[in-house]
Amino acid sequence: MTHHTAVQGRSLMRDARDRFFRNKAALVCLGILALVVLFVLLGPLFAVWDNETIDWGNMGAGGVPSLQTGHFFGTDDLGRDLYSRTIQATGTSLMVGLIGAGMALIIGIAWGVIAGFYGGWLDSVMMRIVDILLAIPLVLVLILILVIAGRSFTTLFIALGAVSWLTMARIVRAQTMALKGREFIEAARASGVSETMIIIRHILPNLMGVVIVYASLLVPDMILAESFISFLGLGISEPSTSLGKLISEGAGTMAYGTLWQLAFPLAFYVTIIITMFFIGDGLRDALDPKDR
Repeated sequence: MTHHTAVQGRSLMRDARDRFFRNKAALVCLGILALVVLFVLLGPLFAVWDNETIDWGNMGAGGVPSLQTGHFFGTDDLGRDLYSRTIQATGTSLMVGLIGAGMALIIGIAWGVIAGFYGGWLDSVMMRIVDILLAIPLVLVLILILVIAGRSFTTLFIALGAVSWLTMARIVRAQTMALKGREFIEAARASGVSETMIIIRHILPNLMGVVIVYASLLVPDMILAESFISFLGLGISEPSTSLGKLISEGAGTMAYGTLWQLAFPLAFYVTIIITMFFIGDGLRDALDPKDR
């Protein structure tokens, strides 16, 4: 009697996962980014000083990195512990990147799907609005929102979300227009499935690959934008801080020979940006339908 062994099918997501794990650069960067996140979560357990206390004996050039004083990264020009401030700044920058990208994705996906799926005059009106907003320098819009509404975490997230969804909307619209003419969408429509359920069950799941890749590249863009705003002095206000703000402060103290005030925040900043771009590149290669 002949026994036939069933051939187990491979899902697209499993193929994508296997391809991602074969990408050594992306895996290494994922590990490094995990260490940065662990530093933010566990770093405060080892801190001797908090981020606001001033060490009057270690101000300016006197606050060099030292294990004896408990200032592992030294102090800033005001005598505050740079180790604790770097932890706070790294956490803030990561949160800004994730929440800003999340807001951009929610608005961009909703806008793009509605415009692409329903088409016609609605599509024309919605995409003309996007074109007009894209014609305005986004940094100018960001600065105006922060100046008018005030500098706070909430305002910063709203401002970043308000200016960063436009490209996502165009990408999602193009993908939706390509999908809505496919046979499985026509079959669902012919079988009486409502347009809302077609969008939820068929359009959105097929957009996930593009959305995941763009989201991974949008996070460093958000961090870069926030850092630029903070460098101009329009970012998060004291006592909160971000990596852009610390880099700005560190750049101002280089003339006094206090390089550590710039070096430590800049090292974390560059690490986050580079690792996220490599992870995004790895996700793009893994989820690219041409490689399947």
